[in-house]
Amino acid sequence: MSLRRLAPPDMQPASFAFNAENAEWAKVTIAKYPQGRQASAVISLLWRGQEQEGWVSHPMVESIATMLSMPFIRVLEVVTFYTMFNLQPVGTLIQVCTTTPCWLRGSDAVVAACKKHIHPHEKTLSDDGKFSWMEVECLGACVNAPMLQIGSDFYEDIDGPITEQMIADLRAGKALKPGPQNSRTSSEPEGGATTTLTDGALYDGSIIGKYKVAAPQPANTDADAKAPIMAASNRESPKQKPPGAAT
Repeated sequence: MSLRRLAPPDMQPASFAFNAENAEWAKVTIAKYPQGRQASAVISLLWRGQEQEGWVSHPMVESIATMLSMPFIRVLEVVTFYTMFNLQPVGTLIQVCTTTPCWLRGSDAVVAACKKHIHPHEKTLSDDGKFSWMEVECLGACVNAPMLQIGSDFYEDIDGPITEQMIADLRAGKALKPGPQNSRTSSEPEGGATTTLTDGALYDGSIIGKYKVAAPQPANTDADAKAPIMAASNRESPKQKPPGAAT
């Protein structure tokens, strides 16, 4: 069990406010809920605040609590319960999937690259204050494992050297192309599509009925199927011997 707390006071900003666009979005979002139920928007507002600032600060919790007429402690309970909320500065956060499919395909090498080029410990800022990394559960691209997530983008079919190059490119200010990082297109087989789905007969209708197999005919007739049968209780009970019969 892990203990989650807000960052210490010396790391906290002086204040928090949504920018103009997010403030308007928050107003519309809160209005979706009936009077007295505005607290239902708490996760949405916290998430938008984190997208704006990169993490959830003490002033952000206070501000959102005021916006939703919630006690501070209630918002704090939410933000410390859900691990998707970062409670201290994280910079560019690299989330590495280490669930079984990714692990079997070499996610240990991806983690090792993050430890080497960012920080030995997850959720800790790199020396230049620009990056941090963390292990996460399944990110939903098992067929393209291993993979990682940066912001809202997913990067698949990676390994240790590819991860190192990605981190170097980010440090240099270069844009990364989301998706598979090898020759694969989407989730096609590596090396390109196979003939499995390129046969024209699949699409022109000529294959219909080609592999149809006649269903075996039942041995019983319709009359046989409707004939009464012996009750299960009688069918399963032992036959009764007439009185005086030898055992």
